[in-house]
Amino acid sequence: MGSSARSCDRLSDARNNVSLLKGLPAERATARLLVITIVVLIVMSLLNPGRFFTYRNFTSMCFQFPELGIFSLAIMLSLITGGIDLSIISIGNLVGIIAALILTRATAADPSAAVLAMYIVAAISAAFATSIVCGWVNGILISRFAITPILATLGTMQLFMGISLVITRGHAIADYPKAAQALGNATLAGIPVPLLVFLLLACIVQGMLSRTRLGLHMCLMGTNPVAARFSGLDIRRLLVRTYLLTAVSSGVAGLVVISRTNSAKADYGSSYLLQAVFVAILGGVNPRGGFGSAWGVLLAVLSLQFLSSGLNMLQLNETIGPYINNFAKEFTWGVLLLLMMVVNYYCDRSRTE
Repeated sequence: MGSSARSCDRLSDARNNVSLLKGLPAERATARLLVITIVVLIVMSLLNPGRFFTYRNFTSMCFQFPELGIFSLAIMLSLITGGIDLSIISIGNLVGIIAALILTRATAADPSAAVLAMYIVAAISAAFATSIVCGWVNGILISRFAITPILATLGTMQLFMGISLVITRGHAIADYPKAAQALGNATLAGIPVPLLVFLLLACIVQGMLSRTRLGLHMCLMGTNPVAARFSGLDIRRLLVRTYLLTAVSSGVAGLVVISRTNSAKADYGSSYLLQAVFVAILGGVNPRGGFGSAWGVLLAVLSLQFLSSGLNMLQLNETIGPYINNFAKEFTWGVLLLLMMVVNYYCDRSRTE
C-alpha cells in the first residue's frame, strides 16, 4: 500500500508539472518577440520607403524563409526534450536526393499526367520513408545506446551526408518535371505555397505541443527528467518519437528546397544548421529543454527575414548604402539575439522577485 501511494503521489506531481507547462516563459517571450518583429517591420519600412513595404517584396520573402523556418521547427522539437539534432540538414538533403532521383526518371520517361502523378507520389513516399529511417536511427542511438544527443547526431550528420555524396558522387541532381516544382514555387490564391506549408506545419507542431499527451510529455522530459521517469513515462519510446518527428520535419524542408531550387545536392544549406538553432533560441525555445513555441519560431524567422531584406535594400541607398556591407546581416542578427536574451532575462527576473 505504501509503495502504491508513493507512486500515485509521484504521478500526481508529474501531472501538476505538466499542467504548469502552459505558463512557462515561452509564451511571454513570444509576446515580446512580436513587439520586436513589429518594430523591425516599421523601421525597415521607414528606411526603405516605397520598396520594402510592397506586395512584391513580401511575396519574395515568403518564398525565401519557409525552408529555414521548417528546419527551425525541426530542431525546436529536439531542444524541447533537452537534446539537439545536428543532422537535420543532412536528413533534408538526403531526403531531397532520394526524391529527386525518382523525379528525374519521370523527366526522362516523359510520362502522361496520370503516370507523372504516380512518380510524384512515389517520390514523396520515398522521402518520408527515408526521413523515418533517419529519425529512427537517431532515436535508437540516443535512447537505446545512451549516446549524448549532440554526439549521436553529429555522427549521423556525417553518415547521412556521406550517403548523399556516394549516391550523387558530389554532383547536383536536377531537371525534374515542372509539376514537381510547384511545392517550392507556386502560389495558391496569391499566397506562396512554401509559406502555406510552413504555416501548416507550425500549426501542427504547436497543437501537438500544447494539446496532445506526446507534446506535454516532451515538455515534461525537458523540464524535469527525474519527474518524467518517476511518472512512469517510457523515456526510450519518447526519445525515438521525438527524433522521428524531427526527421520528418527536416524531410518536409528537404522537399521544399529541391522544389524551389530545381536541384538536390549533398551540401545544400550548410549554413542553415546554426541559423536554425539561432532562430529557435531567438523564438523563446529553452536550450536546456522544457518549453518552446512554434509561434515564437515563426516570429523569429520573420524578424530575421525583415532585417535581411531591409539591409539588402539599404545597400542601394546613396546615403546609407556605403556604410552597409554583406556582414551587416550577421552583426544585426547577433545584436537582436543578445537583446532578446537580455530582455527575457530581466523580464522573467522581475516576475520572480
